[in-house]
Amino acid sequence: MDTQVIKVTTTFFLFLLTAVMEILGCYFPYLILNQNKSQWLWVPTVLALGAFVWLLTLHPAASGRIYAAYGGIYIFTALIWLRFVDQIALSRWDLLGGTIVLIGASLIILQPQGLVR
Repeated sequence: MDTQVIKVTTTFFLFLLTAVMEILGCYFPYLILNQNKSQWLWVPTVLALGAFVWLLTLHPAASGRIYAAYGGIYIFTALIWLRFVDQIALSRWDLLGGTIVLIGASLIILQPQGLVR
């Protein structure tokens, strides 16, 4: 497999995993504070946020371009979360917006001399 394809795929999945950890780090406190779930959920909260911070250190750089691309993947991941975890059907506007931000993130990631070199 082409090394460029491997780098792009790795970057996408790194961003996806980072987004999941960020969402979990916010979702568990929501369950504790708003849904009266177990205080033990603070343990996975700390682990998820720790993993989120560690994963950020694996991103290609700490720059606006990286965070812009990550933001698009985050939005896409949040919509997938909404559908499969929160069990809320996505509207055509959700799908269109998710597609647009995913295309935008892809353009940033794949640009010549972009994130993946």
